[in-house]
Amino acid sequence: MMSPLIARLLLLVCLALPLYGVEKFGSCMQGPAGTSGREGNPGANGIPGTPGIPGRDGPKGEKGECINEIFEEPWRPNYKQCAWNSLNYGIDLGKVADCTFTKLRTDSALRVLFSGSLRLKCKNACCQRWYFTFNGAECAGPLPIESIIYLDQGSPELNSTINIHRTSSVEGLCEGVKGGLVDVAVWVGTCDDYPRGDASTGWNSVSRVIIEELPK
Repeated sequence: MMSPLIARLLLLVCLALPLYGVEKFGSCMQGPAGTSGREGNPGANGIPGTPGIPGRDGPKGEKGECINEIFEEPWRPNYKQCAWNSLNYGIDLGKVADCTFTKLRTDSALRVLFSGSLRLKCKNACCQRWYFTFNGAECAGPLPIESIIYLDQGSPELNSTINIHRTSSVEGLCEGVKGGLVDVAVWVGTCDDYPRGDASTGWNSVSRVIIEELPK
């Protein structure tokens, strides 16, 4: 059992401690602060949150335009010329001249031209026809390409026949000829329901066939 003297001394000491900067907790004294502890490990991930409410629909956009782009191969010139010096072909029926041409496209047209001296003579009325063929057939797109010379009966008083050689042309545009190698030819023949005369083609001059491929 603590003596009264010792109890009084302890009481005096506790009362005097605040004067010296020592805090008192109950009847016990607190020592100086210790060193700071280390940081702890991160905690585990929390439970995922619930999905949010869907957003509202945006305003309706304007209707777009549909544009179709067509890329076509650029057109390039394609032509050929065949020429003869003094062809001087005196047949009345048959092929006069031909010129082979390479047609690059099927959906195109052919422009053809024959230029040369033509002559027809006869004592009675007669008619001759010069025309083009394509691979042996006359143009059907849309019509044949031709030129004619007609002579009427001469005057009995003059008792002579006309014999004029003059440069003439046969020219036209033909569609529907397939692409590839094309045999373009000039022929001479008769006119329907008329007798033939004495024909001459390319006398004493240059004759030429010009072929050109054109876009439709």
